[in-house]
Amino acid sequence: MAEPANVTSPLSNASTVAIIGAGLSGLACAHRLAQHGVNVQLFDKARGPGGRMSSKQRPTATLDLGAQTFTVRDARFAHKVAEWQAAGCVAMWPVHRYQASASGWQIHDDGQVRYCGAPRMSAITRHLADTLSTFHHASISLETHIAALDKITQGWQLKDTNGEQYGPFDHVVISAPPPQAKALLAGWEPTLSAACEARPQRGCWAAWAIFDSPFPTLSGVDTDWQSLHTQHPALRLVSRNHTKPGRESQPESLSLLAQLDWSDAHIELAPEDAAQQLLDAFTSLMPEQTPLPGLVDLGAHRWRYAQPAIAGSQSFLYSESGLSLCGDSFRGSRVEDAWLSGDGLGEALLGRSVY
Repeated sequence: MAEPANVTSPLSNASTVAIIGAGLSGLACAHRLAQHGVNVQLFDKARGPGGRMSSKQRPTATLDLGAQTFTVRDARFAHKVAEWQAAGCVAMWPVHRYQASASGWQIHDDGQVRYCGAPRMSAITRHLADTLSTFHHASISLETHIAALDKITQGWQLKDTNGEQYGPFDHVVISAPPPQAKALLAGWEPTLSAACEARPQRGCWAAWAIFDSPFPTLSGVDTDWQSLHTQHPALRLVSRNHTKPGRESQPESLSLLAQLDWSDAHIELAPEDAAQQLLDAFTSLMPEQTPLPGLVDLGAHRWRYAQPAIAGSQSFLYSESGLSLCGDSFRGSRVEDAWLSGDGLGEALLGRSVY
């Protein structure tokens, strides 16, 4: 259930809504509102939509550094994923999964079907942004860092880091991670601010490595292995980006996602040091210390707010003041959670029954 209060007057075609954050949750909320005629404007500080589903473009390869794959459990999300598959921005991946432990590499099959964006994870959010632009009453302002909110007679006004103002808006949705949302809420909504305080976040390092030739064949392992789950204290997951749908022509290229405990302990590392330590961890897991091909490119990205430290009990939060919160931090850490949170908030703000 949404808390802390019911929406006293559901949004209508005359309503204006600002959504801060063009990740999956913010885009899902925007879609739901725009489909029912609400005037929506999204703001994001990045150059493109995506949030933690964004991709890294390097000269020779595209790499996913946030979410690598996602599963489907909820029927409503399953319907949406089917739409994305039909649109060509989602495909099943991986199908050749392994796990590495002290006893070596074994096939890893947990019975879950997994999907990824095609040809990159950000293809999903870009598809949502493109389709949102077909509504004349919806727009996205990128490279716009909203720094403050102000309550005025006509509603809410937003101010970016350059001092430019936007609004007024009847309602403001914040889909940013709780620490960033709390800074925007300031003294406007103590209950929502306290909810953000109660949702601590964990960081995560994500590295990339690009090589000049394919890996050698490993004994007992499929040549086209696609992902590797590990029990290494530093390294959690390895994805071979060039095996993802639509990226077959790029060179051998890895995403290396760190363990959360290791990331928390090393969150202030220099990116080049984090990248090298994660690559060293992967090298140590290669059977019989198999040498890697020549390294072309190595780097790392720090997600300071990667996922909630504890699972949430509510999908979203809103108040009668015209402010609301959504995102995977309010439901769980999965891609599905992010979409369900944003879509559910949109339904609630429309005064419709919430699933």
